[in-house]
Amino acid sequence: MTIIWAAWWILIFVSFGALEAYALSTNRTTLSRWVWTASKAFPLLPFIVGFVIGVLACHFFWGGITSFESIS
Repeated sequence: MTIIWAAWWILIFVSFGALEAYALSTNRTTLSRWVWTASKAFPLLPFIVGFVIGVLACHFFWGGITSFESIS
């Protein structure tokens, strides 16, 4: 099952690169321009995204109550 998750992450990175290359070659909106435009329309967007990423980082990587032992 771990190969599926690794393949999914690789697919995300490859698709990101392909979409950025397509946007740059056709003079369309790149991800950074889209984020800038969305942040201009909704200034709280970067802070909300940062909060969500921070919560997920704590959830996945901070031991807290549970330990990092594998589940048998």
